[in-house]
Amino acid sequence: EHIHREERSKMAKLSTLLAIVLFAFAALSAKAFSPSPAFSSRPSSALGVSIKIDVGEGEPLESALRRFKREVNKSGHLMDLRHKRYFENSQEKVKRKIVQARNRKRLERMQKRRMQNRT
Repeated sequence: EHIHREERSKMAKLSTLLAIVLFAFAALSAKAFSPSPAFSSRPSSALGVSIKIDVGEGEPLESALRRFKREVNKSGHLMDLRHKRYFENSQEKVKRKIVQARNRKRLERMQKRRMQNRT
């Protein structure tokens, strides 16, 4: 009985802390990476991002935060916001996309070589 009560209070504290961290992260990302208000057609708080993770019972907060960060990175929203922070004309966008494709291909080649070397 006493142990279960401690576990419940610990999980409540962790979920509260995670909610605070998520709220702070959302507030910072909305302010830090949004374009200036003069060029904005919508309010900076309306990002349309809904990333959700389920925290398992007894799961450490660090693990949940790591999974959350991984999901945010996989969604690509922060990178998109970083690119929209300043105006980027079509030529700069094409150059950036070419560099990204080059890096992606390089990573794929490296992973392919690693997999071949394993066997």
